Order: sequence, then C-alpha cells, then structure tokens
Amino acid sequence: MAAEAAGVYPALEDRPVKDTICLFDVDGTLTPARRSPLFSESSPQPHSAQVGGSDLAKQQEQLGTSSTKVSSLFDFCFAENGLTAIRLGRFLASNSFIAWIGEEKYQKLANFCLKYIADLQLPKKRGTFVEFRNGMINVSPVGRNASVDERIEFEAYVPELTPALNYYGWLIKVTAMTNSITLERASYSIGGQISFDVFPAGWDKTYCLRHIEAEKDISGIKYKTIHFFGDKSFPGGNDYEIYTDSRTIGHAVKDPDDTMKQLKEIFQL
Repeated sequence: MAAEAAGVYPALEDRPVKDTICLFDVDGTLTPARRSPLFSESSPQPHSAQVGGSDLAKQQEQLGTSSTKVSSLFDFCFAENGLTAIRLGRFLASNSFIAWIGEEKYQKLANFCLKYIADLQLPKKRGTFVEFRNGMINVSPVGRNASVDERIEFEAYVPELTPALNYYGWLIKVTAMTNSITLERASYSIGGQISFDVFPAGWDKTYCLRHIEAEKDISGIKYKTIHFFGDKSFPGGNDYEIYTDSRTIGHAVKDPDDTMKQLKEIFQL
C-alpha cells in the first residue's frame, strides 16, 4: 500500500500551491445525487479534498469507477463527514456513532423513526428507511432504495406535505427524541434529495476540518486558505455549518457545472 500510494500521490510539500486546499461536497456539487462522476482524471492545482455524509462505498459509487478508487482522485477523502478519513490513500483514525449513543438508545431512536414512517402516506415507499452509518443515522421517508425518478418525485413532493406529516417539524422531533435519550446534544441536517442525517452536535461536515488542521503535525503544512464548495449552504442544509465556519471560505454552488465555473475563475484553470 505504501508503494502504491507513493506512486500515485506526490508529497504534499512538493505541490506548487502548498497552503491552500479545495474542499468539495459530493451530492449536487461534484455529481448530481448518485449519478455520473464529475472528476475522472486529476485533482485541481491546489490540494484537494471531498467530504460527504455517505459512507465510503457510496462515495466510490458516485465518484469512482471500477478501475479508479475515489481516494485516488483527491488528497483527502472524508466519508461520513470525516468520521472515516483517508489521507493520500491511507486511512486515518475514525470515530463511531454507536459508541456515542449506545445500542439500547440507538434502537429507541430507530424505532421512533420507523413507527413514524409507517403511518405516512407518500407517492412512493421503497426500502431502507433508516440507514445506520459509522457517524450518524440517515433517515429517508421514501427509502434509500428509491430510483432516480422516485427521488426526484419525492423531492418535488416535500413542499406539498400535509400538516400531519410536517416533514421539517419531524426533523425537530427526531432531534428532540435523540436529545431525550442521550446525555449529549444531537443535531440534524437535510442530506441529499430524499433524507436527513441525525448526528452528535459538532459531527457535521466541520468534523473533517480537524484532519485538515492536523496536517501541520504530519507534513508541516499549515493550510492558510480552505475553499469549501457546496450546494446546500442554506440554514438546515448539510453544508451550512462548514460553509459558514470561520476557518473556511464558503462558495455556494448550484450544480457541478457551477462548481467547475467557480473553480476556474478562482484559480484561473
């Protein structure tokens, strides 16, 4: 693995731009949710990283190919907001949602969500309504097994939900439920087209910044500028916290084409 990494990744200190890194959201920023990848050849001139709420397998599906690992496209890959982190092809220390909440409390939370979903009448229901991840749970009323067309249908349906469903109010209820069964505070954010995430406070996408800041202790590189690109930078969106963080320069994007447009303007690529 060390030999493979050495052949793929030039040392960070040997790059032309040493103190600047570009950090990208995945869904809607690098690729439309769960469709074709945006980058397939090389990273931008500055150091590069991607961060998403999905696990590494889903990021591989979204951005990689059968012959290209997603971890080879960026200097840093942060799955599950950085709970799973890869630096130059090597895994860094990880953390765990289940260690934070405990099995008994996790089941209370999962049961609460499943019972709520069971009473909902939606245009479609598919499968995997509560997905357990390393750093969070992902809750989807329509189900993560929904097709692309079904995802689009649900996304369009959300603003028309009845008061009985009150989707956004439900997010608050789920978070209140989590807080009631744990000694520490929980947060939520809108994820992709069909779901939201529940996670410990502070375990949003800003979690990955600790890995970026730790680079100074590994290679001596201290990043003075962190450009973040994300399409859900609005309050409640899962890019909001890192977009507004004082350590980053936030760039709100509309879609992958807009990401490339802004990238070219900033770095004159």
